[in-house]
Amino acid sequence: MAIKHDDGTVLMRQEQKLKPPSMYQVLLLNDDYTPMEFVVMILQEYFSKDRETATQIMLMVHRDGKGICGVYPKDIASTKVELVLNHARKAGHPLQCVMEEV
Repeated sequence: MAIKHDDGTVLMRQEQKLKPPSMYQVLLLNDDYTPMEFVVMILQEYFSKDRETATQIMLMVHRDGKGICGVYPKDIASTKVELVLNHARKAGHPLQCVMEEV
């Protein structure tokens, strides 16, 4: 679409294509010290998982060394990682939480 001004200049409107934001998966990493019940509670509290789903993810973390908590835009993923790490430290657990671009 062109817009013509009184002075004779013509402006062409360019369509901007917005790409969706990069997504990041938030992962919990296994360790030998954090209680399984604490991991389940973290998944319920910070990732809104029901008890059954949280337990399944916790078992995946325990069995496979890591488990996906969810996939989020970068800022949300980063906030969740920080919240989980802070909660774990305050509770005295070495639980690791990281994010990876999908």
